[in-house]
Amino acid sequence: MNLESLNKPKRRKLKKKIKLMIILIVSFIITILIGIIAFLFLLSPVSNKSEIIEFEVGSGSSVYSVGKRLEEKGIIRNYFIYKLYVKLSGINEYKAGLYKIDKSYSLDKIIKLLSSDNYNNKSIKITFKEGKNIRWVAKEIAENTSISENDFYAKMADKDYIDSLIEKYWFLTDDIKNENIYYPLEGYLFADTYYFNENPKVEDIITTMLDQSDIIFSKYKAKIESSTYGIHEIVTLSSIVESEGIYSIDRKMIAGVFYNRLNKGMSLGSDVTTYYAFKVDIGERDLTKAEINTYNPYNTRGPLMNGKLPVGPISNFGKSSLEAVLEPTLNDYYYFVADKSGKTHFSKTYEEHNNIIRELKSTGNWLEW
Repeated sequence: MNLESLNKPKRRKLKKKIKLMIILIVSFIITILIGIIAFLFLLSPVSNKSEIIEFEVGSGSSVYSVGKRLEEKGIIRNYFIYKLYVKLSGINEYKAGLYKIDKSYSLDKIIKLLSSDNYNNKSIKITFKEGKNIRWVAKEIAENTSISENDFYAKMADKDYIDSLIEKYWFLTDDIKNENIYYPLEGYLFADTYYFNENPKVEDIITTMLDQSDIIFSKYKAKIESSTYGIHEIVTLSSIVESEGIYSIDRKMIAGVFYNRLNKGMSLGSDVTTYYAFKVDIGERDLTKAEINTYNPYNTRGPLMNGKLPVGPISNFGKSSLEAVLEPTLNDYYYFVADKSGKTHFSKTYEEHNNIIRELKSTGNWLEW
């Protein structure tokens, strides 16, 4: 056997190794190129056409919460790329205000816009507080804009408009069209601080608030869909829990009590629903016995309401109340009452409940509305 025949297998192995290395290098280069192309794509505008979107940066909003909303509103392509970009750029905050962002802007241009002073200094700032009803919302809008309370109520009574909202937002159902409901959007306009243009339309305000509700409800969508209660029932109960409890830990207990009463076929017996039923604000005056004992689909202290929720929500509410309803503290209590400090006292029987009330009254710790 000569030397040349011995070297042939070695040369073939070497050629295979070289081919394999070339394939690996080419594959690596292609992967890098694809990564670069994908990265540049995610940095690019979401649209080639100009479309101005009004985007609100709320007071105290983090750059990351802003990024999530930009993605949810279809203004940027990818939140992860946005997050990487702001980290590398060292951007820590944006100024609160109302911005006009064009969907034809690149991610770089959008972030530069939000990092500048190009927000609308003439925007209107309105803070809607948790636990307030539609009547209070209407007053706030009337006091801060050219929209009258009647204008706001008229839009709420527009059946075609309500139908269009039900079609647009997954959490709005035909339940809000019940003829016994006072205001279809009660409880669905999320309490927060908002910025609007100088002369907003009623639709602008409602849409902005519902967009925020969409963000909040979507975070809990899986839990909402797995609940034995529908979204309207969850919103309704959350609004009651908001008004009945001050502290988050108490709200979870209160939600547990309400579930106990519903499961046992008892009425909720909630004073706040009776006040709402007769359109009396808490603190305005005491309820009469006739009102308490009168049937109304909102009044859970009245007749024919055993084992039932009110026909609809009685106010807006915060995340802690929604969380309380979705994740209540399991307990064996059926009654509760709050003292002057806001602390809630729970009891298992009506007799225990009355004893607590007598003690609170005798010690001057009874809460008077």
